[in-house]
Amino acid sequence: MKRLITTLAILLVVVVAGMTALVLLVNPNDFRTYMVQQVQQRSGYQLEVSGDLRWHVWPQLSILAGRMSLTAPGASQPMVTAENMRLDVNLWPLLSHQLSVSQVMLKNAVIRATPDSAPQKISGSPVGPRDAEPVSTGTNGWSFDIAKLRVADSLLIWQQPGGEEYNFRNFNLNLDQDASKNASLELATRISRNQRNVSVNLKGQMNVAQYPHRLVGQLDGLDYTLDGANLPPQGIKGTLSGQGEWNGDKQQFSMQKMQLTANDSTLDGSAEGRLTLPQQLNLALHATTLNLDNLMASAPASDNSTAQHASVIRTPVIAEPRNRENADSPLNLMDLTLSLNADSGVWRGLTLTNLQIDASNQEGLMTLSKLQGKIGDGHFSLPGSVDIRQPVTQVALQPEIENISIAPLMKALELPESLQGTVSLKGELSGAGLSVEEAKRNWQGSAEMEATNLQLSQLNLQQMVRRAVSRVSNRVSNDEPDDQGIQQLSGRISLQQGKIVMPDLQGGSSRLAVQTKGSIDVVNQQLDVTINMMLRGWKGDDKLAGLLNSQTIPLRIYGGWNNLQYSLPVDDVVRQQLQSEAKSRLNEWLDRQQPAKQP
Repeated sequence: MKRLITTLAILLVVVVAGMTALVLLVNPNDFRTYMVQQVQQRSGYQLEVSGDLRWHVWPQLSILAGRMSLTAPGASQPMVTAENMRLDVNLWPLLSHQLSVSQVMLKNAVIRATPDSAPQKISGSPVGPRDAEPVSTGTNGWSFDIAKLRVADSLLIWQQPGGEEYNFRNFNLNLDQDASKNASLELATRISRNQRNVSVNLKGQMNVAQYPHRLVGQLDGLDYTLDGANLPPQGIKGTLSGQGEWNGDKQQFSMQKMQLTANDSTLDGSAEGRLTLPQQLNLALHATTLNLDNLMASAPASDNSTAQHASVIRTPVIAEPRNRENADSPLNLMDLTLSLNADSGVWRGLTLTNLQIDASNQEGLMTLSKLQGKIGDGHFSLPGSVDIRQPVTQVALQPEIENISIAPLMKALELPESLQGTVSLKGELSGAGLSVEEAKRNWQGSAEMEATNLQLSQLNLQQMVRRAVSRVSNRVSNDEPDDQGIQQLSGRISLQQGKIVMPDLQGGSSRLAVQTKGSIDVVNQQLDVTINMMLRGWKGDDKLAGLLNSQTIPLRIYGGWNNLQYSLPVDDVVRQQLQSEAKSRLNEWLDRQQPAKQP
């Protein structure tokens, strides 16, 4: 044991002495010109290193450099600048005065992926046809030959030609590759824009043999969090994985076998697109669960919400929150197609099944070719268009619903749940804005409607009429059993400046006929509706019963939603009948009192 320890100590002393001698004998500044030449020959990029190079021995033999920059041919700005650079070198090649770099580490770097930092064509070089696709060659661009790359506490500036700049802060990158150009990648960064924050942590593998022309790889997991303005209070948090490919010549990407989670929503499918303007994105997705209420800022709060909260770094707020503007939407610069099928979903508390969406966007003009699904036993279809190319969003829809339960629909639209039954309608709607509140105020349109099995909360129309008649006269009665509400009611309705107008709805049940007209002000939460009812089955006095069986009795409901009032003037109808009957009998008696005429 003592010999082993002695041997190890001797080896350690030899290694330390050898490295010390090597550091003293080899000047790292001798490699400056060599590094610049190698970068120039392999890529055409210009490497500049400021200050003296110096050795760093422990724990890895390294060359330390001060400020450095890497500039593409003809570029006006460097692609990479860094305050510090460290080159980990292999020991044995140094014995023959050769530089072999095993790892490059940059700290406090600024990486520019912008038009100003991109390679520029040499003046006077031949220009090919405008529509010709770029030809990929082995000498175009530069290959990535570093075994290990580390970037810490840096900034990535990304900008497409004609687009806006995006600053990715706290940029940290670990990239390892083997001799076959298979690389493992770890990346973490965050971006803040328009009072929104996005943080990402990525792990994956890729093959860089054809870089920069083509990259293929596997995204093991991209963990992301979103938070800020016009996002849910709890934020959005999830993961993304799949198999991807990047075509650098055409600036195109694709991802297959994609798995995506967003809060409690789960999706899978594929995506492909292009980054050059106008940007393109084609999505084909399937959702097992899709909780839209947990992904939208305007969704109503749920009492039993189990949303995951996204923990992100918030930027300081130094001004009032900015209003959402259509000019901020990335859809204005994008061509998008979306095909989405969801097994189940939630929207404003409504449980949706078999949800199908086929939509496209052309730089701000969105077309909903298909938006349909089921709610309970009913079905809905909502095709149309949404135009955000102007400051005020314009909407045009052609809603069609069949046998949808009314009460949960009223709750979703933030209307009183005082009406039960099912409704079917087909119509057209248009207006400004997308939110429920904007729809109430600014939309207009009309529809043919049919409602079945209607019941007013705490109101029994037939019972109300019976009681009103009994208070006026005991000469008639109605012992027929009550129908279960209004079996059917149909007609045309319209939406105008926040008012639902019902000019003439007809319907009823086996013993009750109704005709409804009036308006409901959904903005000011008031209504004024008159229900003309004809209740059948009256017995007793023949004349009075006959009158009630054929006479409509108006029930007027009016006032604010929290203080509704009603009037049911049955006594006027009965009183008129009694007055007419009394007058008729008086006239008959007077006629009998007159003396008979003499011949």
